[in-house]
Amino acid sequence: MLRNRRTLAVPAFVAALLLAVPADAQQRQRPARLGAFQDWTAATHQESGQKVCYAFTRASRSEGAPPNRSTVTLTVTHRPGGRDQVAVSVGYALARGAESVLAVGSQEFRSYGVVQTSAFFQDSDQLIPAFKAGREALTRTPGPGGRGNVTDTFSLSGFTAAYDAISRECPPQARPRR
Repeated sequence: MLRNRRTLAVPAFVAALLLAVPADAQQRQRPARLGAFQDWTAATHQESGQKVCYAFTRASRSEGAPPNRSTVTLTVTHRPGGRDQVAVSVGYALARGAESVLAVGSQEFRSYGVVQTSAFFQDSDQLIPAFKAGREALTRTPGPGGRGNVTDTFSLSGFTAAYDAISRECPPQARPRR
């Protein structure tokens, strides 16, 4: 199913997190591994004194990839300010306005924004169940300089167990009543 394209800007907190934390500070904060679940890993780390839980997997196959590419990952993150944040890090700089398509079975989801090397996806109420039911996810992203497409394949084997682990470690926070 082709999802309607959403033309939202990358949330400010995502951009701030990616751009504001110096590389040396990121290296000092060591993630705590929750476990390995087949092809997925679950872990936590601290951002601004708050626990963040995430599950990730690396691409099992890539086509059309540029040489000397960084690690390619698909990640689902639970932050205090937002759950089920789905992102793919493609391992090369993305052009402003680039769009990535993530497919699970016959369902397709379009990214709503990119920051540096990552594309971000909405519709987590549909993406997470698709990940749980699917065998693999594919992303199609414009190559460096907009030349061609790069297709990355990610195994979904172990996703449900990794997702359950991060959900236990970072349960939803109750919203205050007004």
